Amino acid sequence: MNLPVSRHAAQPALNPRRRRPAAFARAAVSVLLAGLIPAAAVLAADTPEPAPAVAPAPIDRLAAGRAAIPAQDWKKAVTELTVLVREQPGLADGHNLLAFAFRKQATSNLPRAFEHYRIALKLDPNHKGAHEYIGEAYLMDKQPAKAEEHLARLKTICGGTACEEYDNLGKAITGYKAANK
Repeated sequence: MNLPVSRHAAQPALNPRRRRPAAFARAAVSVLLAGLIPAAAVLAADTPEPAPAVAPAPIDRLAAGRAAIPAQDWKKAVTELTVLVREQPGLADGHNLLAFAFRKQATSNLPRAFEHYRIALKLDPNHKGAHEYIGEAYLMDKQPAKAEEHLARLKTICGGTACEEYDNLGKAITGYKAANK
């Protein structure tokens, strides 16, 4: 094959579109051997880009917190649910479960429990679980009248007495009264 000759030199014109891979490789080896560019640069030119790393799936903090509760791993529940409510402060279920974990720890933290129950109820005034659990917290805090207020609220929310949360809090109040006669 005849290459066109440049008008200004006695060498063939360098047309990058017509350059062949083998010619590029010979030129790269010549430059490398001459020490003009580092070997890593030559190798990098022929190395394909690595595939981007796949980011790990985000942790489902609500599920992790819920899973820790039946296992009574209160430390894990508090840790996971604290991160959850920091990341998603408008999630009433997160605040309700965090309050529950604070209340159920070996040493209950009722002030923190009440704080998060109140946030849950502010976010969702009809949250049945939060009404049940804050009522139970009031019994722990020796305030049965406040527990009864939440029982009355559950009766309104549930449309009567036929919901689990109403039944559970009602039994807890009855037990509290029997034990504190």
